[in-house]
Amino acid sequence: MKVKRAGLGTKLLVLVLLAAAVIALLSLQSQLRQAQADRDVLSAQVQEQEEINAALADDIANSDDPEYLANIARIKLGLLKPDEIEFVDTSH
Repeated sequence: MKVKRAGLGTKLLVLVLLAAAVIALLSLQSQLRQAQADRDVLSAQVQEQEEINAALADDIANSDDPEYLANIARIKLGLLKPDEIEFVDTSH
């Protein structure tokens, strides 16, 4: 039985198709890396937002606690009770 060899056109077509497949794979690999980087950034943002949400939920849960409210008044507003004295360290 005689085997017919592929002609120059067939070889060229296979080479072009192979080159196109390699280029497509490299493009997909680049897109995959970018998508993974985007996913990592979004995961960090989700983690940060979950921590913020947990802090807000804690604030809501303690919103009627007098000590909690007094602490907020001291720290965020700089208020003191009538019998309190604030000492400020100016050595820094």
